Order: sequence, then C-alpha cells, then structure tokens
Amino acid sequence: MNGPLAQEIAKLLTAEFAPTSLEVINDSGHHSGHMGDDGTGESHFTVEIESAAFAGASRLQRQRMVNAALGDIPGQRVHALAIKARAPGE
Repeated sequence: MNGPLAQEIAKLLTAEFAPTSLEVINDSGHHSGHMGDDGTGESHFTVEIESAAFAGASRLQRQRMVNAALGDIPGQRVHALAIKARAPGE
C-alpha cells in the first residue's frame, strides 16, 4: 500500500500528464537511517512515467516538467526523487 505522499504524487502526475503508464516507487526503506530519512517512511521515491506530453522534450526538460507538476514536494517534502520520464514508444 502506498502512503499518502506517494498517492499525492500519483494524483498530481495523473492530472498533469494523463500518463499511459505511471509507477511511484517508495525507495525510503533503502535509505533508513541515512541522510534525508525523516522517519516518515516517505522520503525517497522513484517515479517512472510515460506520457505523450514528453514527446520531443529532452531528459532535462522532462525532469523539470515533472518537478513543476509536483510543486513543493521535490526538495522540500521529499529528500530524493528519481525521475524516469518517457514518451510512448521510447
């Protein structure tokens, strides 16, 4: 079961990008006791998203698009966010 922050990430990305595929992976357990672990169990995530919105965009542009859609979550509410964004067919 995904926690509330993982669910919020999925909801925001779904609303912004209408993805054909979306996976929000909680990596926090791998970082327990390390820097950035705030004890919530929701400090480190990987987002794997496929959306037509990324067609023609560079890897950096895609990461910026995802970060913008997530507002204050990256860097403030989440310590680390890995983003794997692709367009359909890639």
